[in-house]
Order: sequence, then structure tokens, then C-alpha cells
Amino acid sequence: MARSQELTGKQKAAILMISLGSEVSSKVMKSLREDEIEELTMEIANLKRVTAEIKDRVIDEFLQICVAQEYIVTGGIDYAREILEKALGSQKAKDIIGKLTASLQIRPFDFARKTEPSQLLNFLQNEHPQTIALVMAYLRPEQAAIILSALPPLQQVEVARRIAIMDRTSPEVLREVEQVLEKKLSSFVMHDFTIAGGIEPMVEILNRVDRGTEKTILEALAEEDPELADEIKSRMFVFEDVTALDNRSVQRFLREVDVKDLGLALKTASDEVRDLIMKNMSKRAAEMLKEDMEMMGPVRLRDVEEAQQKIVNIIRQLEDSGELVISRSKEDEMIV
Repeated sequence: MARSQELTGKQKAAILMISLGSEVSSKVMKSLREDEIEELTMEIANLKRVTAEIKDRVIDEFLQICVAQEYIVTGGIDYAREILEKALGSQKAKDIIGKLTASLQIRPFDFARKTEPSQLLNFLQNEHPQTIALVMAYLRPEQAAIILSALPPLQQVEVARRIAIMDRTSPEVLREVEQVLEKKLSSFVMHDFTIAGGIEPMVEILNRVDRGTEKTILEALAEEDPELADEIKSRMFVFEDVTALDNRSVQRFLREVDVKDLGLALKTASDEVRDLIMKNMSKRAAEMLKEDMEMMGPVRLRDVEEAQQKIVNIIRQLEDSGELVISRSKEDEMIV
């Protein structure tokens, strides 16, 4: 195995995933695109013997970059460089900052992410929906959710639609909007076309708004663009999210679920999900479910995903009727 300095970025990522262990690595994989997962899996499969020294160096490099990125978020590039130079020396600090600015890039509207949502709302609410959507696509989901919730219903729908269908924005447009929002433009704006918006950011935003806002937007989108609305809905609550339900809610949706679908759905589920389901079933029912799953043998992934989606649809229907509550964020509080 080559020295850590000679490894490619993909090889380092593969070594890091192996070092993190299967449980943590599987969670990381869930946030990657399909093509990224394939490439990373291939690198992991092709890895030969990795010495403890190389593994330690890769982990150390990853940690340094994470710390540097946190410094950048907290106080900007200059602050990060100053802290790193004091801790690691000027050359090491330069190398780390270089890797960050070259590969990760500093996202546009960095200053906006440090601004109170109420202040951003005052500026954005009278702007064109496309401008609002562009800025919101670069904000933290919790910031964007607050702004979206405060917009008038018709504007909410239009902005949500534009975020969801947004793909690539030219640097010229980004610069123009940034200059209006902030005179002092960051010197680290990307020079190629930058990707923002899309289904995933819209889902993250909707997962943080109140239920009324979510319903208004999705119902209106369903009329304008049914396919887009269905795709957003399908990603808003996935099967693994049942861990966000309390025991009473789990017991409620289990009464509506076909046992065969449940067995299929649990085939690829995490231990946390399986344990939650099993503990909310009677002992006899849980034992029968385990037996059914063992007798089932190999199954197609497509069948598992279809069974999981059926259960998700049931949960969503029960939430719509008020029979259970899905925790929409860590900040959600239940009033007893």
C-alpha cells in the first residue's frame, strides 16, 4: 500500500470508511449519491492490506479537515487559518486550507447562513420567487424552513416548486444576487456552475416546517405538478424514520400493516428499527414474524422497497387523520 501522501481521495475515503466500522459507514453511505456509493464500494473492494500507520494518518487528516471546516463556519477563512497556524504551523495550515477551498469550496451566501432568519425574511419577502428560492437553497434547512413558513401561502408554493426543480445556477447570477444581499462578496465563490436546490433540499426544508405549511405546499404542488409532489412526498418520511415515532404510534400503524409486507420491509432494516417494531408486538406475534422472515429466504430488493413504501404510506395517512404524530425535527416538543 502506498504512503498516505500518495493515496487518491477515493482511496483515503475507502480507508476512512473501513476505519469507522460498518455501523457508522452505513449511515454515511445513506447520504451519498448512487454513483458515489458505487465508486466508494469499488475502492473498498480493491483495497489491499492497509497498515495501522496509514490508517492513523488518513483519520488524522480527516479530523484536521473537519476541524478546519468548523473554524471556517465559525469565523471565516482568515480565522481558520490563524487558528491552524498556531496549532500546526504555517505550512500544515496552508495545506489543510488549500484542500478545503479546492475540493469542498466555500458555498455562496455564507454570510446569509450566519444571519437571523427574521432579518433575511425582511429583505427577501418582496423579492421575486426565483430570487427567494435561490437564496433559500443555500441556507441551512432550519433557516429556510422559518422563512418558508412566514411567506404567504401562494408564495410558499411557488418558492417551494422553484427550489425543487432548481438544478444549476451560473456564477454570474450568483454574484449578482450576492452583491444585492451583501456588498462585501466572499473571495472564495466558486468559478464553475454550482449545484443547489433540488428534491433533497426541499425535503429537508419541508421536514422542518409546521404541518399546515407542508400540507398547503404539497396539495398545491400536487395540482400543478403531481409527479414532483409524489417524489417529494416519497422522500419526506422513509421507512427507517419509524424510529422517530413513539411506542403508541408504532402500535397504531402496526394494526394496519400486512404481516407479509412487514416481514419484507424488515429484511434490510437496521437493528434499531427491528427492535422498535418487535418490542411493540406481542411476544407470540414477534416470534411468528421472526419465523416468517427466516422462512422467506432471499428476496428482491425491489420487493423490500415496495413493502417499506406501503408501510410509509400507511403512516402518512394516519398522520393526516391525526391518529399519530411524526416528530418533524429534534426541536419538536410534545405536549401531554
